[in-house]
Amino acid sequence: MIKMVDKKAARVRRHQRVRKNISGTAERPRLNVFRSAKHIYAQVIDDTKGVTLVAASSMDKDFNGYGGNVDGAKEVGKKVAEKALAAGIKAVVFDRGGYVYHGRVAALAEGAREGGLEF
Repeated sequence: MIKMVDKKAARVRRHQRVRKNISGTAERPRLNVFRSAKHIYAQVIDDTKGVTLVAASSMDKDFNGYGGNVDGAKEVGKKVAEKALAAGIKAVVFDRGGYVYHGRVAALAEGAREGGLEF
């Protein structure tokens, strides 16, 4: 019998490995990324309080474009950086969420850097 690989469970295991070394504080919150087939989401999280400080996604009403490509991910990165700077957050810790730092995840990170976030 051929065993099927559960891709979601594998990503969760990778994310747990990343999260045991990365934690967001009040000074440097965690920039978390989640991507689906059609959309991409980013949150800035303070793990000490367990609170989401800022969030942006391709499902926001003011988002123009498609979240399933690199250009959309870059726009979401710029949007989350803009909201974070408005909230007084300049430096974050990047959490790739168990995904490979490539494609949409890397584009979101580059958009956040262009928007003014430091990581």
